[in-house]
Amino acid sequence: MEMDLIKRISGVLIALLILTGCSSDSADEEQNDKLKITSTFSIMTDIVEAIGGDHVEVHNLVPLGTDPHEYDPKPEDIQFLTKSDALFYNGLNLEGENGGWLDKFISSINYDENKVFRATEEVEPMYLASGTKDEEINPHSFIDPNVGIKMAEAVEQALIEIDADNSDYYKKRAEEYISELKDIEAEYRETFENIPDEKRILVASEFAFQYLTEQYDIQEGYIWAIDTEDNGSPQQIKDTTEFVKQHNPPVLFVESNVDRRPMEAVSKESGVPIYEKPLYSDEIGNRDSEASTYIEYLRYNLKVLSDGMNR
Repeated sequence: MEMDLIKRISGVLIALLILTGCSSDSADEEQNDKLKITSTFSIMTDIVEAIGGDHVEVHNLVPLGTDPHEYDPKPEDIQFLTKSDALFYNGLNLEGENGGWLDKFISSINYDENKVFRATEEVEPMYLASGTKDEEINPHSFIDPNVGIKMAEAVEQALIEIDADNSDYYKKRAEEYISELKDIEAEYRETFENIPDEKRILVASEFAFQYLTEQYDIQEGYIWAIDTEDNGSPQQIKDTTEFVKQHNPPVLFVESNVDRRPMEAVSKESGVPIYEKPLYSDEIGNRDSEASTYIEYLRYNLKVLSDGMNR
């Protein structure tokens, strides 16, 4: 009796091992059928995953909480890019532009430039400081939902170019995604049109919201133009405090990924409070945040801006 039981258990175990092996092989084959995409940062990654769906496996380069302007690729990044069917990047100087870390990364493994796609190809660049073309490009275009629409369209076209057999799938997902972005853009326009001019003032730590403020006729103030070691210098705080006293915004805003202390100094000197919730700029939030996808990021920022400006 015991021998029969052992035989039956052994038979079941063998069957399970065979089924598990088959299942594992099927999973491997399914994974191998997916396009391997390398993406430079969280917002780009989220857009590619939203449109690529089940047909893509995306490797994100710059982790959340890491400066996308300066990044040192890891061995696993090199390994994945080597096998990638495409590389998607933002451009507009976000990844260091010509001669920056991304260019060096691509060159270091001799990656095929025909597989490299810039999502902001159709975006008119804006410039830091004086706003002339002699200045550095402002890379934060994706804060404006109008730019998000253009990025999604670029991703759709690139995926169809790479994988024409699944073009209908990408078109359908892109149509739904872009439709949602257009609805969000309409919400942005209506919301800001209904905020009085004297309250439509955005003061944040970095000059990151230029594309948004230009699009929706918002007055913008900031402490520093772009992330450097001199962020929050006494002169920057003095200049920003003077701007705040002159324009008298309802609140000040701080981004999720910056040091709050410089803006706290401005708040103390000007008497204008900091809004209790942060804005998102360079990246989406983690999975547990209110901005864990690009869609949520846009909706979240709009609510924070609207609630803050309407005080």
